[in-house]
Amino acid sequence: MDPHRNAPGLGLPEGYRIADWAVTALLGSGSWGTVYAAERAGGTAPGPGVAVKLLRTDLLSPGQRASMEELIRQEVRFSSEAKHPNLVRTHDVVTLRDPDRPDLDGVTALVMDRAERSLHDLITAGEQGAPVPGAERILCGVAAGLAHMHARGWVHADLKPANILLGPDDAVRLADFGLTVELDGTHAYIPPLGSLDHVPPEWWSERTGIRGTTVRQTADIWAFGVLAHQVLTGGLHPFPGGTARARALAAQAYAGGSAQLRLDDALRPEWRELIGACLAPDHASRAALGAEELARRVRDLHEGARTRPRLRRTALLLGTGLGLAAVTAATLTLLPDGTSDGKGAAPSAKPAARTSPASGPPGAIPADSDVPVALRATITDAAKRCTDPEVTPAFLAAMLKAESGFDPRASRPSAGEYGIAMWTPSVFQAWAVDGDGDGDKDHMSPPDAIATMAVFVCWLDQRFKDNGLHDNLHALMAAGYRTSDKTVIEARGVPERTRPHVDKVLRYLEEYTR
Repeated sequence: MDPHRNAPGLGLPEGYRIADWAVTALLGSGSWGTVYAAERAGGTAPGPGVAVKLLRTDLLSPGQRASMEELIRQEVRFSSEAKHPNLVRTHDVVTLRDPDRPDLDGVTALVMDRAERSLHDLITAGEQGAPVPGAERILCGVAAGLAHMHARGWVHADLKPANILLGPDDAVRLADFGLTVELDGTHAYIPPLGSLDHVPPEWWSERTGIRGTTVRQTADIWAFGVLAHQVLTGGLHPFPGGTARARALAAQAYAGGSAQLRLDDALRPEWRELIGACLAPDHASRAALGAEELARRVRDLHEGARTRPRLRRTALLLGTGLGLAAVTAATLTLLPDGTSDGKGAAPSAKPAARTSPASGPPGAIPADSDVPVALRATITDAAKRCTDPEVTPAFLAAMLKAESGFDPRASRPSAGEYGIAMWTPSVFQAWAVDGDGDGDKDHMSPPDAIATMAVFVCWLDQRFKDNGLHDNLHALMAAGYRTSDKTVIEARGVPERTRPHVDKVLRYLEEYTR
């Protein structure tokens, strides 16, 4: 992504002086401000380069400015008290005074350690599904920094890949302490902010008062579990959803007991166990783990990784019969299946899943089915995006066959539906998932369309359960995909006009699971 795209128009020229520092280049921008690289200005002692974060407090209302200034004071205070090699230091705070540049006059600048890139950048540049380079070393550094913070009574409260900075000599540093809070008794408060992808499920049900939202150290433990899953799987979130809000709803469904935790199959058992402990659905269970014990276990896993034989992940995946969806989608041409819809009555109950050794795990696509071989890994990986047991590869295959006969060029112009999953483009954009990791989200791309279908039907499944509909969920999801969640909920079942299509899906599902 172009770092200049979201810049708020400050346009600092090279050499612009901020205290003892001279700006050299724009590094990036976001909702909190703009970051520039800077070096010691001429005439002062040389030293390492820094990053200067500019915060537009001049544009805020008096109340907003007071809140922002408090966050800045918090960040500076934390930086001065919590010195550790895995925590970013703030060296100086400067209020710019430049009458010739009204847009800069009053802007607050934080002078901080400079990093080469963020963990978010590393994940984005890597291969989806594969661990990022140095994954376990990075997680070891993050856990060590977190343990140091917690031991001194602080909570980060916004732990996410963008706030993990990577520098030379394998440096790993936690950054952005604007939301960091000091414990007050057993809990503290932060403004109702933070990253929805990394907040624990109880965050949504805690009451927000005048002081803000209750935050505990176990919120960081949860966030570490999400972050570790992303680092070890090339960015895959442990909860399904095309948006942060959808993933948060999936996490709440898991915490409420209506969905299971379904971590990526490629995780080693030791990491699967540890991430599962971090993502325990309740605060008390995560408190029993604690950051110090977490750091010890991550360190042990990292040390163990140094002595394990290095196996290629591709070989491991192929050994389990999963393959790589992105490679499959990029190298194979998808052809229409052309199979007849067939005849026959729909089953009266949910079909039983195959369990024979030849057919793989429950819900797997049978080897002798008519599902195109080129699509099987893509469908299987898409199903992993949902923790609900009803959303299986076999069910997605049945949906795709009913929708398009597996034809990636299928279209129904009269209804505005296109592609292998028959998406309406505007609806697809609301739920879009990048299924092949190429950075684009296209309803005509089978990997994108199928991954997005999985996320959407998973959300439908959760919606129906939350509204008391628990019977024949496959039929309800097929109906909801053709109409809407609201239509199915109001009908308290499959609407009559969708019955022929739903029967078709169930018939195909029975073929793939009998």
